[in-house]
Amino acid sequence: MTRIPSGYLYAALGTLVFSFTLPMVKIALPSFDPWTITFTRMTIAGTVAAIVVVVTRTPFPARHLWKSILLTGLGISLGFPIFSTLAMQRTTAAHGAVIIAGLPLVTAMFGVLTHKDKVPRLFWVGAILGTSALVVYAWYHGGSEHGDPVADLLLVAAVLSSAYGYSEGARLTKVMPNWQVVTWCVVMYLPLSAIAAAVSFGATHSQHTIEPKGIFGLLFISFGSMYLGFFAWYRGLAELGVARGSQVQMLQPILTLCWSAMILGETISASALVTAAVVLSSILLTQRARSVKPPAQFAEPLPRG
Repeated sequence: MTRIPSGYLYAALGTLVFSFTLPMVKIALPSFDPWTITFTRMTIAGTVAAIVVVVTRTPFPARHLWKSILLTGLGISLGFPIFSTLAMQRTTAAHGAVIIAGLPLVTAMFGVLTHKDKVPRLFWVGAILGTSALVVYAWYHGGSEHGDPVADLLLVAAVLSSAYGYSEGARLTKVMPNWQVVTWCVVMYLPLSAIAAAVSFGATHSQHTIEPKGIFGLLFISFGSMYLGFFAWYRGLAELGVARGSQVQMLQPILTLCWSAMILGETISASALVTAAVVLSSILLTQRARSVKPPAQFAEPLPRG
């Protein structure tokens, strides 16, 4: 019996946690402003991470790693949360899942560009196929009930932010434990996020009625999507490499579509399912075509101060 590499299991666990993100954001939105959600989830995750640092007596990262940590946090802690949350104000989680389906593909591209992996032409055939499917879907659904051109642009920005954060964070896993990468990301942004959360909540809380389900959604994306999910995800990327590991996330749009229907009662259109299938097929094509260097080897090591 073939033994499944542990990296796939870690990446799959991270993907499972992340697949709940958009539905949970939709649940939290009636109770909180998008900016409050973004900065509060960063603050909660940062507070928990700070406690972890103190309890484990983890030393502060070397100064030459600060830039990479801050850039990683800019992508996964700030960029993706705010862009995706703003998008969820304008569209459904099911529609968002289709756009987010391009995340594994874009992450693999960042891996190729950043880590200089050599890939054959078939890889780019799959990349163009998947991207084209997303563009066509977004274009024809821009004026539909669940589509919104601005929401689509916000989701694309979320994908780019997250993919960059994944790639940069994977570089850090070569010089520090995977759990420390996301830990220091949210800890370093804690002073900023705490102030921003207090200001945004103070300015907008009177406009919303806070409900228990809204609090639950916020807590889930704070503990799960913003922090604990990355423990498993970065472990998977560290073991498999960015390009190969990121492809496990092709399961995310399917799972998110399921949660959107089960939790939110959203209708999943036939075109959304077809588009998701085309995107996932293209990602499988890139997986079969790709020639990946060993994950431990990085073309551009992190600079020292």
